[in-house]
Amino acid sequence: MQQIRNLSLSFLSRHSIVPYRLGLTFFLVAGLCSCGNLTSPSLSGAGFKIGTNVTPIGEIKPKQDNQAIVYIQGQVEKQAPMMKQWAYQISDSTGKIWVVTNQKNLGEGAQVVIKGKVRYQSIPLAGKELGEVYLEED
Repeated sequence: MQQIRNLSLSFLSRHSIVPYRLGLTFFLVAGLCSCGNLTSPSLSGAGFKIGTNVTPIGEIKPKQDNQAIVYIQGQVEKQAPMMKQWAYQISDSTGKIWVVTNQKNLGEGAQVVIKGKVRYQSIPLAGKELGEVYLEED
């Protein structure tokens, strides 16, 4: 019994760093994988879903705080060039919203996920509020 114990201790003393590295690598990979709640687009029956923090466009309200940052996901419907930026109308199953961004290469029909600050532009006209909610990409 003493001989077996010495043999295992001598083995561990020569190769002791390998199990720790493997264990540490395993826990780091498992920890990183658990940080995101991602689903595979090909496995999602309702379409393309990136994660649980995507806000449906229909839930973005005009009176929302201007500092709120949201992620939206949808399809580019329209595009409008501006002086130094571009504006894209993004739609999902719940609604549509304009996004102001520096990106120039988003074509109509492209599926996108955009992170942006909720903005509201007030447009009072003849006693009515005709303002528009939009996103300014970070």
